[in-house]
Amino acid sequence: MEENKTAQEPAEEKKSSRWKSMVKKFGIGGIIFFTVKGIITSTLIYFLGKNAWSIIAGYITGIFD
Repeated sequence: MEENKTAQEPAEEKKSSRWKSMVKKFGIGGIIFFTVKGIITSTLIYFLGKNAWSIIAGYITGIFD
């Protein structure tokens, strides 16, 4: 039982060290910036992509009319 516990501890340290390295590299503000940027970019791609198909469909319909 104790051996399993010690085997799992390095994996937990690995996860926390990844976050620590990201915080050291970008800082808290950088992580917040990239998160907000990703949300805004995803939202724009979704809504602009949705609108683009309606524009293309209207254009093709106008050609055949």
